Amino acid sequence: MSLALRDPHRHTYGEYCDWPEDQRYELIDGVAYTMAPAPSRQHQRLTFELAREIAGVLDGSGCEVNIAPFDVRLPQGDEADADIATVIQPDISVVCDPSKLDARGCRGAPDWLIEVLSPSTAAHDQVRKLALYERHGVKEYWLVHPVDRVVIIYRLENGVYGRPLVSELQGRSGCRACPGAEIDWERVVKGLPATSSAG
Repeated sequence: MSLALRDPHRHTYGEYCDWPEDQRYELIDGVAYTMAPAPSRQHQRLTFELAREIAGVLDGSGCEVNIAPFDVRLPQGDEADADIATVIQPDISVVCDPSKLDARGCRGAPDWLIEVLSPSTAAHDQVRKLALYERHGVKEYWLVHPVDRVVIIYRLENGVYGRPLVSELQGRSGCRACPGAEIDWERVVKGLPATSSAG
């Protein structure tokens, strides 16, 4: 399933900031994609448990962990904020360069992004955002499948994402972009609701 477009026009972050807050969008190269309705309880629990685990292991590191809705602006160069054509809201954003953080969120590529997949956003996250994050230099991108209990890890090497590492949500997974960050999947998944409520 593909996310619906807001309209056929191209937009900027300046316009995005003026839109009503009761509907969320992501801008990718000026195209406004309507965010899916509120995700399932399982999606939200997994996002929360992951963010809590990451915040714990990165405590004192200087890296900041944020969960959606949190605007990440990805400029092409040094254009003014109002002219930026890409602003996304990843499920989890980890930023280790404090100069990229401001009152509006993050400007520039975070070090580590995580998307917890839902049926309504899976294609968007696995295709469109993968290419976007690679192009903007996100060091590490994780796609977590709550139903299949699998994580797909892309790591930036020489400016491109190589072959992904795919593993079950078991044992531990380390993040190279944030040295010392390691996810204990048993702790993350133990409180999840049954997989029949996925979405």
